[in-house]
Amino acid sequence: MNKIFIIIQREYLSRVKNKRFLLTTLLTPIIMVGFIAGATFLSISGKDEHKIAVIDQNGFFKSNLQNTKEINFVFPENVDTANYITKGFTDIILIPKFEGTAKVNYTIRSKKRLGLNTESNISDKINEAIEDKMLQDAGIQRSQLDSIRSKSQFAELKSMEEKGDTVQESNAALSYGIGFGSGMLIYITMFIYGAMVMRGVMEEKTNRIAEVMVSSVKPFQLMMGKIIGIGAVGLTQFFMWIILIGILTTAAQFFIPHDVMQQVSALQQTNGQIPTGGMVQAGDAAQKIYKLQHTMSTANWPVIIACFIFYFLGGYLFYASLFAAVGSVVNEDPQDAQSLMLPITMPIIFSFIIMSNAVQDPSTSIATWASIIPFSSPMVMMARIAYGIPGTVPYWQLALSMLSLIGGFLLTTWLSGKIYRTGILMYGKKVSWKEMGKWAFRKN
Repeated sequence: MNKIFIIIQREYLSRVKNKRFLLTTLLTPIIMVGFIAGATFLSISGKDEHKIAVIDQNGFFKSNLQNTKEINFVFPENVDTANYITKGFTDIILIPKFEGTAKVNYTIRSKKRLGLNTESNISDKINEAIEDKMLQDAGIQRSQLDSIRSKSQFAELKSMEEKGDTVQESNAALSYGIGFGSGMLIYITMFIYGAMVMRGVMEEKTNRIAEVMVSSVKPFQLMMGKIIGIGAVGLTQFFMWIILIGILTTAAQFFIPHDVMQQVSALQQTNGQIPTGGMVQAGDAAQKIYKLQHTMSTANWPVIIACFIFYFLGGYLFYASLFAAVGSVVNEDPQDAQSLMLPITMPIIFSFIIMSNAVQDPSTSIATWASIIPFSSPMVMMARIAYGIPGTVPYWQLALSMLSLIGGFLLTTWLSGKIYRTGILMYGKKVSWKEMGKWAFRKN
């Protein structure tokens, strides 16, 4: 046991003391926030503007067709499909004469293929114009209908979850975000740190360092020390990210005006009711901050964080032992590693696909069983846990999932250890999964 601890210490300290570890730990959250902000900015500002010529044989679209920021409908004269480009238009819409309510196809012609969102927006605006015309024929103006719709939006859904004798507020959007984010983090780390284990084993084997190390420790001890040491690096990185996010969140509050924070405190004391009378009216900024804080408080963070640590470690240990086994049989050719990695990476990718569906509907049969099977439970169970325990995830399912993952880790570690023991000292031979299977189930 002391030898395993020495190997863990070596693997852990050699990576934590590396400048690259510190840079990635500090810069990754900033880069992720910048990436999200940049993608959002590009999605908003990077849209093409369309100046569309409309040829209408009905006569009512000109007064009913509404423009948008990206789409400008124009009703020119002497413009057709032959000259609309030279007239300065990007597209042209041809609307035939409507006869009653019979279905009629109208066409749009462009030099460039339209995007899906643009086609959908144009279709919506055409249908809204037809709806406006029908409302006008019935004696109802669009302005009246819009006024009624805006005034009627005073009912707000509040989702409540029953937990025994108590009732607790829940939020599906927050559960979706937590579930998808947790599953995505586990998905990424299983690839990154699993590949890190495999590369470390390959380097020690090709540099013949493994030959020296196995003379003083058993191959299984070497494999376990490397897996646990690198896993501890990943866990350290996550804890540092949590601390960094907490510091940034606390620091951000100092940039919020004092009067806004007072309004937020007043909202917290009145359980979200806008203060009236002698108290200061809560502004939009204060209401948004309170709503965010209130939404975040509906999640059971201690349980979510504890389960995340368990499934992160369990999923990592389950797959890292397999990555270590692959690294032990690979020689200098990296293509051998790619071909041997396929049976390991495919379950991870398949689990991610199931997780993407589970965060939308966590109670389906495939989501339930995939959250129990060790190959997919780290990602899928985190997607379900975010929706609540024991409401969505009964205690027996959580216990069975955890026990299955622990049992799966012990089994894969035992089998991978037998492969590792043979493969780490084998050179100059290409090994297949069939031969690795023989090593794993060979009686000693």
